[in-house]
Amino acid sequence: MNLVFASHNNHKIEEIQQLLPSNFILKSLNDVGIFEDIPETAETIEGNAFLKANFVYKKLHENCFADDTGLEVEALKGAPGIHSARFAGEHKNSEDNIDKLLNELGNTTHRTAQFKTVICLYFNHKIYEFTGICKGKILAERQGKQGFGYDAIFMPEGYQQSFAVLSLEEKNKISHRGLAVKQLVDFLKTAR
Repeated sequence: MNLVFASHNNHKIEEIQQLLPSNFILKSLNDVGIFEDIPETAETIEGNAFLKANFVYKKLHENCFADDTGLEVEALKGAPGIHSARFAGEHKNSEDNIDKLLNELGNTTHRTAQFKTVICLYFNHKIYEFTGICKGKILAERQGKQGFGYDAIFMPEGYQQSFAVLSLEEKNKISHRGLAVKQLVDFLKTAR
């Protein structure tokens, strides 16, 4: 069964493909000929996930899903949140985003944070939503080379390493996206 993922991000596509049942063929936006950036103008992570899924569904009328993720840092009143990808500007550079976040946190010891992913699924003309949250804290400096985004400075609860040190398999078991995708996969296994 084909399932379109409303993303151009190869890292996300690779992570999610590993988790899907083998009877699902995951297609990216590039695979289906959608090359433009989908506007993310909502004020919430849930709203942006819906906007992206709705955009793809209206174009293709196929089963599809979109996700939106935000890093929410307590000391920054939930920022960067929906602005996580563009925290340091429209050029969406992960290194610049990390630098800005670390700069804004300064020497504070209050570094509690969480990643939140919301998946909006259009399946057989109905809409479903799945949410994954991973709590942790922001490290004072980068650690590891794996992953993407803020992975090098986010240490999940119960671990002594950042996401960027963990293997993809380890990360998928506990990450916000992994938890949301698990709910999606569990749903798809029983959906008709």
